[in-house]
Amino acid sequence: MLLLPMQKEVNKEIKTEAKNVVIIGTGPAGISAALYTTRAGIKTTVIGKGTGALEKADKIENYYGFADPISGKELISNGILQADRLGVEIIFDEVVGIGYADKFSVKTTKKEYLADSVILAMGASRQAVKIKGFEKFEGHGISYCAVCDGFFYRGKDVAVLGCCEYARAEIMELLSIAKSVTLISNGHPTSANFPPNVKIISTPIKEFSGGAALEKVIFDDNTEIAVSGVFVAIGVAGSADMAKKLGIATTGNVITVDAKMATNIPGFFAAGDCTGGMLQIAKAVYQGAVAGTEVIKFLRNK
Repeated sequence: MLLLPMQKEVNKEIKTEAKNVVIIGTGPAGISAALYTTRAGIKTTVIGKGTGALEKADKIENYYGFADPISGKELISNGILQADRLGVEIIFDEVVGIGYADKFSVKTTKKEYLADSVILAMGASRQAVKIKGFEKFEGHGISYCAVCDGFFYRGKDVAVLGCCEYARAEIMELLSIAKSVTLISNGHPTSANFPPNVKIISTPIKEFSGGAALEKVIFDDNTEIAVSGVFVAIGVAGSADMAKKLGIATTGNVITVDAKMATNIPGFFAAGDCTGGMLQIAKAVYQGAVAGTEVIKFLRNK
């Protein structure tokens, strides 16, 4: 990809302001937002582990500006290279948690990043867990956030549903609170280094059972464990999972935003497939641009 001399000269003139934004997601929405914030002089960090379903698209023929079809992988690569050229810090890592004190805190498997503003652009969340009793006990023993709800299970037996780094992060939050923590992987192999005092059960789950609240997990071999709570942390944390950790309004797995891509938490924006509606690249790029420009306004007025 050739860079024009004039483009290089413009890049040198970009001055970084003290305030910063962390963008979660390296797809079209996240990268589009980063182009705007960086050119406005906002220190911009984009963090993402993968680019979702778009990377698997063989041919894209309905996106403006390409006379011939382009693969999703190539389109994503071009966008990342464009952002890199402008000076965007791009981190390829898995985000496992978000918190807020004086600043937003974005935790990955390797590091913690502080931010004055955050744009969540991770794409659509996964489908709901298809296990008997799951929907019944959501909010009544089944939770998505150890940081948010762990306090309610202090001194009790709990389990984490998952198998990877996301599950490990939730377990680490619970170990100092709960009486015991068990990892239940629902038949999936584990791929993280879990603490030795955490029991691991890999047998597929048959049912979540209880009365008004969750009381036990029953497995396919008819064994069972008594627990007061189960924390869902399957695979890589999805956009809705992240949002719920901060009390951000959602409808199902869709994050609620206004016309400015702002959530109900000041300084926290969302863009792309995670906001629902038309799941198309053009929409993701547009929403990313809106989120980016609104972050600029937010930080300059802060």
